[in-house]
Amino acid sequence: LDEDAQKLGYSRNDYEVIRHPERELKVSIPLELDNGTIQVYEGYRCQHSTIRGTAKGGLRFHPDADENEVRALAAWMTIKNSIANLPYGGGKGGIKVDPHDLSDRELERLTRNFTRRIAPIIGTDVDVPAPDVNTNSQIMSWIVDEFSTLQGQWTPGVVTGKPVEVGGSLGRAEATGR
Repeated sequence: LDEDAQKLGYSRNDYEVIRHPERELKVSIPLELDNGTIQVYEGYRCQHSTIRGTAKGGLRFHPDADENEVRALAAWMTIKNSIANLPYGGGKGGIKVDPHDLSDRELERLTRNFTRRIAPIIGTDVDVPAPDVNTNSQIMSWIVDEFSTLQGQWTPGVVTGKPVEVGGSLGRAEATGR
């Protein structure tokens, strides 16, 4: 950052505020597996910057997910949204899990437990998660449903990438690749 900012003629005061994430949340997510045992997973949400607007960025479910990865990816979302001149800041999140090791019921319970833990820092005008590695429209649908239950009202704008039938956008699944 320092090297590139210097090349662009910025002083440290011009970019010091974006050197550090605004907010980071690390949560423990207990999950009762189908066999009755309890497993605790780590989850993360980082809001790098909301200078340009609501934090925006994906959720990944991957065994290598950690605070440093989420922090770096949130910073890249800040830069990406800024370069595209979008009115969003950068956010990113995830759970340290291999979702392929879970049944559909376990994955749903994990997603809903995670949503309850990050609910205080997400929302339509605060931070809007989206699909990323190993997450999809079904996971986004569970998040919308759980978050809406917590809010006491239907809140489809809490995530993007949900199915069209619950307020998602046509073409969203293909959008990242395009």
